[in-house]
Amino acid sequence: MKKFLQEFKEFAMRGNMIDMAVGIIIGAAFGKIVSSLVADVIMPPLGLLIGGVDFTDLAITLKRATGDDPAVLLRYGAFLQTVVDFLIVAFAIFLMVKGINSLRRKQADKPAPAAPPAPTAEEKLLTEIRDLLKKETAEEGRNR
Repeated sequence: MKKFLQEFKEFAMRGNMIDMAVGIIIGAAFGKIVSSLVADVIMPPLGLLIGGVDFTDLAITLKRATGDDPAVLLRYGAFLQTVVDFLIVAFAIFLMVKGINSLRRKQADKPAPAAPPAPTAEEKLLTEIRDLLKKETAEEGRNR
C-alpha cells in the first residue's frame, strides 16, 4: 500500500502531457458524477423545500408556441443547476489542488540527508599509513 501511495504521489507531482490527458479524462467523468449529484440528489430536496419546484423546469416564456414555431423560453432553472454544478466541481478541484500542494510542501520540507560525519583524527592517521604502505609496496615492486 505504501508503494502504491508513493507511486500515486509521484504521478500527481509530474507535469507531463500524458498525466494531463489522464486528468482531463478523469475530470470529464467526475463532471458527470457531479452533474448527477446536483440534478438527482441536491436539487430535488432543495426544490421540495421551496415548494416542490424542479429547478430544471423553471423558465420564463418570452414567446408562446404558435403553429409550427416553438415557444421561446428563458430557462433560468437549468442555468441555476449549472451554476450549482460549477460550484461543486470548483470546490472539489480546490480540495484536490490543496491536497497536492500540501504533498508538495511536505516533500519540500523534508530535511536534506545528513552529510556523513568527517573522519576522526585516528581515521585520518590510519588512512595516511595505509596510503604510505601502498606507495612503499608499489615502489618495491618496481625496483625488483
